[in-house]
Amino acid sequence: MTTEVQWSELQRDPKSVAALADSGDVRVRRRDGAALLLTREDRASSAAEGAVSAARALRNVLAHLPADIAAKALLDEFPWVDVLPEEERAQFVSDFARAFQASAELGQWSVLEQTVREWRSTAAIHADPKLARRLSEPLGDDLGPVAPPVDG
Repeated sequence: MTTEVQWSELQRDPKSVAALADSGDVRVRRRDGAALLLTREDRASSAAEGAVSAARALRNVLAHLPADIAAKALLDEFPWVDVLPEEERAQFVSDFARAFQASAELGQWSVLEQTVREWRSTAAIHADPKLARRLSEPLGDDLGPVAPPVDG
């Protein structure tokens, strides 16, 4: 349960807002910025440990499933996986499991978000055969080898 209070209420009566946080999260609304979320450390720690456990369990489940079954399991959530070539579906499953675990361990869900965004973009390319063909062709004029960078 999340209770909402205004920033001024937190300033005026911090003890009663802290008491609200004992019962659940408190969203603190501010006029001049994004809302803040006040939560007890033990709840945040428990949620983080739960996310890590879930990530490890999912990684293990996906690792023990045949690649096509694992990809089908993720298809409901990510329907664009169906557009990926079969070998890339297996790579998506592996990348997804690793990114999920890394995100949980770091507490940074942007890692998983980026992985999903990149794979969705890859699926969009495969969904457009002309674009996929153009991106798979040689770039054209080869200007030769590139010199290694020099320390300057």
